[in-house]
Amino acid sequence: MYDGGKIIIGLIIGVGLLLSPFIYDAGKAAKPPAPELTEKAKEAKECVAETSYMKSSHMHLLDEWRHTVVRDGERYYKAKNGKVYYKSLQTTCLDCHSNKSKFCDQCHDYIGIDPYCWTCHIEPKENK
Repeated sequence: MYDGGKIIIGLIIGVGLLLSPFIYDAGKAAKPPAPELTEKAKEAKECVAETSYMKSSHMHLLDEWRHTVVRDGERYYKAKNGKVYYKSLQTTCLDCHSNKSKFCDQCHDYIGIDPYCWTCHIEPKENK
């Protein structure tokens, strides 16, 4: 092996480059986002469900709403607190959470998903 030293040096450099992202981050995850609530959402002090559920499962709720509205014609949702809400992303959810870039997009970008809400719904215009 005439070029054994060069091969070994090349392997060391290659393995070092391959492992560098793991060594650089050292197992630290990126900080989770802190979505901003609008004044209207702060004033309301409650959502259609408790915060922990909405953080983890809001898409299940929206998906259920879509199915029951489109297939069964059920347009109203009775929350656990007894309040009745109109099942609508546009008029119910985005009424309080109108700051899409500071509320929705922060979390969706953090976890790397691109929801398909805006293929049917009109994306809210924001004042920047």
